[in-house]
Amino acid sequence: MPVFEIGNSLREARVRQGLEYPQIELATKIRAKYVRALEDEQFGVLPAQPYVKGFLRTYAEYLGLDGQLYVDEYSSRFVADGSEEATPRRISPRVHQNRGIERKVLLLALAGIAVLTALVIVAWKFGGSGSGTPAVVKQPAPPAAIGLQLTGVKKGTYLEVRRGSATGAVLLQATLGPGKVQRLDGKRFWLYVRRASGVRVSLGGKAVSLPSGRNLKVIVTPTRTARAGA
Repeated sequence: MPVFEIGNSLREARVRQGLEYPQIELATKIRAKYVRALEDEQFGVLPAQPYVKGFLRTYAEYLGLDGQLYVDEYSSRFVADGSEEATPRRISPRVHQNRGIERKVLLLALAGIAVLTALVIVAWKFGGSGSGTPAVVKQPAPPAAIGLQLTGVKKGTYLEVRRGSATGAVLLQATLGPGKVQRLDGKRFWLYVRRASGVRVSLGGKAVSLPSGRNLKVIVTPTRTARAGA
């Protein structure tokens, strides 16, 4: 007999925290249909077994649960001898359709490169300068980095991120392991950081210096970082 029901346990934790699927998709980068599949234990919907375990761990930890416990329970119930005990999924005709779309996109990209090359040649030959110096074709500047980036370092740490203030919408609740990266759009964030040394923070491409210590609550904006109340 299983120790607990994976799907119901995840669903109850989500409902208890008042979280919606779009919010979870934004924070975890897991598509909403896959989150629903995890809660319904429809693991055959997910692309492959490694995705099931990775998504299961990420979603459980986002809800503040023990991700490894859920992975172990899944492995004990659905995996035998290293193979997933699920009926093979049929290849949908949509796969062939998607491949056709990819070919069209590739052809369009090649055509775009050819047009750009032709424009450069024309600019070089018929540029306004009579000295024979090729005209400079200016490329658009890359967009400035935006949003909040959190990178786990050393042993990582637990994080909670809200939009704007301590009462704002929850964007992220997760344990960020070493080397793991989370990116969130926006300019003003409320952060709870269990251990400041376990995370590196940047906003708009600029490093954010956190006060040292544990259980930090700070407001981070493009112009300043300040301690915040609960």
